[in-house]
Amino acid sequence: MPADLLQLISVDYRSLKDSPTAMALKQQLMPDNIKQFESALKGIGIDPEKDVDTLTFASFRSGKQGVKGVGVAAGPFNMKAVLKKMKLQKYVPKKYNNSYIYPMDGGFMMSFLDDSTLLFGDSTAIRAALDTRDGQTLGLDTNGTMADMMSSVDSAPVWSILDQQGTQNMMRSALGDASKIADYETVKKRLVGSRYTMNFNSGVNFDLTVVTSDSMTASTMSSLVKAGILYKKMSATPPEKVAIDNTTVDADGSNLGVHFKANDQQFQSLMRCRAEPLKASQERH
Repeated sequence: MPADLLQLISVDYRSLKDSPTAMALKQQLMPDNIKQFESALKGIGIDPEKDVDTLTFASFRSGKQGVKGVGVAAGPFNMKAVLKKMKLQKYVPKKYNNSYIYPMDGGFMMSFLDDSTLLFGDSTAIRAALDTRDGQTLGLDTNGTMADMMSSVDSAPVWSILDQQGTQNMMRSALGDASKIADYETVKKRLVGSRYTMNFNSGVNFDLTVVTSDSMTASTMSSLVKAGILYKKMSATPPEKVAIDNTTVDADGSNLGVHFKANDQQFQSLMRCRAEPLKASQERH
């Protein structure tokens, strides 16, 4: 992954398969471009439900090209069978350095990193990722902040890391009205980045850590988040109130922690509650 990383999200498909709640969450929250990629995979003979173990997505800055995104799919798929099918479909690869880049449905391009690892994205993004793999540009290991955050979460079934600007925007959105009445614009400059994990061993467990520059900032953010939760609770639906009651906030040194835990029934009730306004909006359009 290139050094100038904005966000990295990784999903262990194997862990999701054992949890109906996790599968429902994936279906509801999965971005359209990921659904398109899964469809493109099926077009070349790879079944995401059976042949993909992990799926990782990264967004990064790519110089004058702006923000780009790539994904990496890893699993026990049969590379020779895939290449044979692509040849039958008359997909013609283009050589780039020591790699071959193939077109896919949906505007995606793909390249095999090895027999069981597939890189995908648009043409510019794939080339940037291959340049990083080949040592021509700086990689994630040179970005100390993001690399450190990743090492704290990368064993979880679902995990993500977010850079400073993304963390600032996320927290502003999460705080809602509380960010307007508080001096958030000053505090946000001392937010360094964030990371979260999700697991589905017994219900849903979500743990978010916001890394700040010092313990005072973490304590201030803890107070702001607690205020934001109180604001949201005033207008929350019953399932949302249960979710709020299942959320705890704390400051540990320079880190802000937000923790959410719910059983399967509570979480599925919350998802139905959140889906209804979205469905109504789609029907109006």
